Amino acid sequence: MVVQVQEGLGRLTGTAPRTRPPGPRVLIATAVPAERDAVASGLSAPSGAAAPSGHAGPSSDSGPSGLPGGDRAPVVDLLVAGVGPAAAAAATGRALALAAAADAPYDLVVSAGIGGGFQPGAPVGSLVVADAVTAADLGAETPDGFLPVTDLGFGRVTHLPPPALVSALAAATGAAVGPVLTVSTVTGSAARADALRARHPGVLAEAMEGFGVAEAAALYGLPVLEVRAVSNPVGPRDRDAWRIGAALAALTGAFGKFTPVIGKLAPVLESWNRHD
Repeated sequence: MVVQVQEGLGRLTGTAPRTRPPGPRVLIATAVPAERDAVASGLSAPSGAAAPSGHAGPSSDSGPSGLPGGDRAPVVDLLVAGVGPAAAAAATGRALALAAAADAPYDLVVSAGIGGGFQPGAPVGSLVVADAVTAADLGAETPDGFLPVTDLGFGRVTHLPPPALVSALAAATGAAVGPVLTVSTVTGSAARADALRARHPGVLAEAMEGFGVAEAAALYGLPVLEVRAVSNPVGPRDRDAWRIGAALAALTGAFGKFTPVIGKLAPVLESWNRHD
């Protein structure tokens, strides 16, 4: 497996491969460097120790692609896209455009990082894989409550990741599966947490970038995944209850199992309808 690690906001290091790799090309976008580093540590685990720069290489007993048995290991680029849906969409869109211009397009885009968990479904330290990536506060407030932008006759508020990838990754990592909300303002009260639960039955987590990443991916006809490690409960803001270190460790563990899952499910990506 080849991993390229980003060194500056919105920019990837390294160069695109000159020939199409045998496995899928994957872009993983995080908000901040600490999340990127946690993902990079996990990606290095199944294929040998990472080099000091953060690049990962195949172990001596791997097949030709870097996975035991020769499965089609992905080529992964890591991107620090910034905080919030606008920054995430802009940086991800730029990375996808550059890859397309270099005739090395991606096959899958992943939004990854830590986030808040709705209790009791997503306790602190647990993992969530989104089966729906939803913009929770894109719309209008009315005297009768919140209306999503779709009810106003515009756009969309949800992207659906490929179910086969969601199920396989959740099974491999032990993650819960459910909707993950994208918010521009993090929830800080019980009242807002309750309102979000009421509007989004089964919701498990909230974060700030998933929908932006998904919008950029959709412009290029690409499937998206969102993976969140829970650092705090959604509700009243209590920094003493945050467990960022535990969440980052969980994120590392999740991406330690990412490579075999994506490599084995490469046909799912190949059959994805880019016009869906």
